[in-house]
Amino acid sequence: MTDEPVQPEKKGGLSKTGIVIAFLPFLIFILLSGVFWMQLESGKDPSVLPSALLNKPAPSLNMQPLEGANTPALTYEAVKGKLTLVNVWASWCIPCRDEAPELMELAKDPRIQIVGINYKDKNANALSFLEEFGNPFAAIGVDPNGKAAIDWGVYGVPETYLVDETGKIIYKKVGPFDPDSIQNELMPHIEKASGQAGR
Repeated sequence: MTDEPVQPEKKGGLSKTGIVIAFLPFLIFILLSGVFWMQLESGKDPSVLPSALLNKPAPSLNMQPLEGANTPALTYEAVKGKLTLVNVWASWCIPCRDEAPELMELAKDPRIQIVGINYKDKNANALSFLEEFGNPFAAIGVDPNGKAAIDWGVYGVPETYLVDETGKIIYKKVGPFDPDSIQNELMPHIEKASGQAGR
């Protein structure tokens, strides 16, 4: 008869480490919930995102044209010395559709020109969008892989930048324009820039 080793009795329940691991997802959830709650209660507008480029020179522009749009390519020469609204848009972007009539109205303002960066779009779809909603753009550049959008610090589309005559970004709008944001946010910047340019 062989002596078999005596197995230690197993204690029921989890070890202290096991308890901590079991409650870790719950603790992370509570922590993240607290962070989101503080953001909501802070009173900050979530559509106002900081831009590292604000009050700095705009990124260089050297983009291919949107084939078939009969609109010049978006290059530095297209914006040089002009108060310019640079709008990042795409045909697949629902808010861009909501914003389109507002851009058509803005294009009538002789103080500014509007240019477009067509973001990760198909050429035919972009042309259909312009045919349906109109073309407010003095120049359009295509950004099929999103490189230009990265250079501009784009979070999503639509996104719009006001660039003054010296090539400096003086205003950024995240999300679509509506009459209220045009009147209360964009226009004061256009008026200030136009007034300074006239001096």
